[in-house]
Amino acid sequence: SELIKPYLGSKYKLTEVPKSLIFYMSKHSGPVNEIQWCPVWEQSHMLLSASMDKTVKVWDAVDTGCCLRTYSCHSCAVRAARWSSCGRRILSGGFDSTVHLTDVETGKQVFSSKTEFRISVLKFHPAESNIFLCGGFSPEVKAWDIRTSKVLRVYKAAVQQTLDILFLPEGREFLTSTDAVSRDSADRTIIAWDFQSAAKISNQIFHERYTCPSLTLHPKESVFVAQTNGNYMALFSAQRPYRINKKKRYEGHKVEGFAVGCEFSPDGTLLVTGSSDGKVFFYNYHTSRIIRTLSAHKEACVNAIFHPVLPSLLATCDWAGEIKIWQ
Repeated sequence: SELIKPYLGSKYKLTEVPKSLIFYMSKHSGPVNEIQWCPVWEQSHMLLSASMDKTVKVWDAVDTGCCLRTYSCHSCAVRAARWSSCGRRILSGGFDSTVHLTDVETGKQVFSSKTEFRISVLKFHPAESNIFLCGGFSPEVKAWDIRTSKVLRVYKAAVQQTLDILFLPEGREFLTSTDAVSRDSADRTIIAWDFQSAAKISNQIFHERYTCPSLTLHPKESVFVAQTNGNYMALFSAQRPYRINKKKRYEGHKVEGFAVGCEFSPDGTLLVTGSSDGKVFFYNYHTSRIIRTLSAHKEACVNAIFHPVLPSLLATCDWAGEIKIWQ
């Protein structure tokens, strides 16, 4: 993309709140569950989307707003899709209990496997590009090795479902958010794991009685944020013992049972989240105040992500199957 080229050599500058709609992309016929910019910066004009309509799509979301390719390897809703670190492959999983690794150019499956559970989250290891974690409607999270097509390790928790997975820097530890909230206790809502030994490091991280549909890491500081079904985002230390910051809460948006995603801007100054009323909320990370809201969608806005290179370019997606690009 000619638009991205001038930014590749320079340091990412300040993120501003986007004001205007650039592209409106509506080729999906069902809710969009996940979107992700291509992690290879030279190819980061490409946006990946996973939908309940059983497809995964790749878009040119910077220059044209066109759908470049549709991948239809799943027989049910696609709940999770991730770019490989090289940008040549797409990992996807869904309610058909299958995981596929698809070659972006040929559309052929490099690797496929059936699991015993419906998949809701997939994450590549940040340092080992051939390893990914897979979680869903099961008490287990599995680490897979693409090279051998085998399960490396199994992480077992007394829960019914894994909602999200977050690797901490370097990938030696990771967090899972789960549906384990009972009336008397909220332990196991967020669990910290040792990646190598599969041992639980802590399950006493979050004590409020809300599930956390998504987790996100700050790009510069050792903190992470958990989106909660209590209609607020909570801030935690990303180092042991992973304490919650009681002074900061990001509230005002609505979650209401949707898996609403949240993310920091690349410079770490803004925290952005979707909202079940279709809005996008921008918070000042340091003060936790709302800077602005954007009336982005008519249906629930389930994700909002900043472009890694182009300052202030934002992609949003919703429960009606729409994807919008803002700047």
